[in-house]
Amino acid sequence: MNRRTAAFGLLTTLALAGCGASEAASPTRYEAGGTVLEGGGHGPQLCMMVMESSPPQCSGLDIAGWDWNKVDHESQGGVKWGEYHVVGTWDGTRLTLTEPPGAPAKAAAPAHEEDLTSPCPAPEGGWRPVDPAKATQRALDEAMARAGTAQEFAGAWLDQSYMKGLPAESPEASDPRRLVLNLKFTGDLSGREAWIREVWGGALCVSGAARSQSELEAIQRQVEAELGDRLVSASSSVRGNQVTAQVWVATDELRRDLEARHGAGAVVLDGVLRPAG
Repeated sequence: MNRRTAAFGLLTTLALAGCGASEAASPTRYEAGGTVLEGGGHGPQLCMMVMESSPPQCSGLDIAGWDWNKVDHESQGGVKWGEYHVVGTWDGTRLTLTEPPGAPAKAAAPAHEEDLTSPCPAPEGGWRPVDPAKATQRALDEAMARAGTAQEFAGAWLDQSYMKGLPAESPEASDPRRLVLNLKFTGDLSGREAWIREVWGGALCVSGAARSQSELEAIQRQVEAELGDRLVSASSSVRGNQVTAQVWVATDELRRDLEARHGAGAVVLDGVLRPAG
């Protein structure tokens, strides 16, 4: 190999290395949509919850690089706000805009809307009371209280899908005979239905769970402590038998860490800011 060839090879290697370093250093851009508000002692923030006062109030994520003179907005009493789609980089504390704010996208359905239908297959002929005399509000309350005394109790909810379309003021809309009582337990389910049937004669679905209600509540408290300032909100799903933790940015590393701490499927991580397309 002569010197000219060697020099060319070295320059090529350095150029490729420099290009790779440049690409690796490019920060990830994130996007979100919602209300941006400034007032009440804070600068522009992407709101998580807006108080319907006059003027409105909120708290949320700080946004750097915001210029109210370049966007349409409302203003009242020193408060400025509007609805926008924002894109920027995230430094762990705030979002720094990388492009002008745009119009918000159409509202999407909640990512984790609770499913309250019954997981049990409907019996032949459909859901109906097996003993109408014990399908009363008092019997329902007693059944739920009884279920809650079990150490393995994992939650309860009412499937009211059969009441859809009924006026709220209709007597049928609150008739216990038109709903399905759902109860979850960990461990062996044998005997659970007969135990509840001693007091409840309405439609009933008993299903299994990986975690009891007390275990799920403990996991939520632990997640709230572990995430600290990174946490936006946390809630537990009875039907899903898991905790949903909302953070500003949901990373794969954080998902793996939560799974290692609490087990597979115990915690669902949801990010407010999502990688920009």
